[in-house]
Amino acid sequence: MRSSLQLQSELAPSRRPNHVMHAFLAEVRYELIANWRQLDFAMPTVLFPAFFYLFFGVFFGKGSGLATYLVATYGAFGVIGTGLLGFGVGIAVARESGELRLKRVTPAPPAALIGARLVTALWFSAFILFELFVLAAVLADVRFERGQWLALAIILLIGTLPFGALGLAIGTRVSAKGAPAIINLLYLPSAFLSGLWIPITMLPEFLQQLALFMPPYHLAQLALGVIGLDAGHPWQLHVGVLAGITVVAGIVAMRGIRR
Repeated sequence: MRSSLQLQSELAPSRRPNHVMHAFLAEVRYELIANWRQLDFAMPTVLFPAFFYLFFGVFFGKGSGLATYLVATYGAFGVIGTGLLGFGVGIAVARESGELRLKRVTPAPPAALIGARLVTALWFSAFILFELFVLAAVLADVRFERGQWLALAIILLIGTLPFGALGLAIGTRVSAKGAPAIINLLYLPSAFLSGLWIPITMLPEFLQQLALFMPPYHLAQLALGVIGLDAGHPWQLHVGVLAGITVVAGIVAMRGIRR
């Protein structure tokens, strides 16, 4: 009989860097194809932020501060959705269907699946931001410096990460049927209370104070800070909150995946 060392030597090549990269790229390709084929996910996620901006930012706010404000906040709304829904619902379905268990016996490391979903979420986020930026510049007469457009895009794309981690944590703990309801229950009210749909100054004072405890508020404030429309809190507060969410949610998610 072959020894365990012989078996390990036979299996070792499947973990070489080139094999891992090939597995990762294959996962990215399949994730992109699968998500675009699921129109019930792709269409609302990609089009809703642009539709809302077209209605409120272009029709009602063209050439005003409202159109400028909503570029940042609807951008935050879009990337948060891709992070929460792409990871939360997708991982819950993969876990319940047995896909995650199947991945564990393949040569590809578990990180390949998570990394592929992250790349997919970032791709969707980039597409959403492109739509919003085009609408803002062409139809709403929003004018930023080139560096502001770039900084806004970078901050919002990075903002996908904490909400992807949060979605991953939820997806590893709840059922496939329960994940969409739980995520939307967290996502939609917190987006409204964080001033992502309307300027937060239009909300009652006690709700403005409550927004400090809402994760979307901190991403929106970082984005608004780029264009000088933030509420004036130190940026370190917002970065600290989002980094803390990423770490805590990541730990919960990794424990859930191992379990």
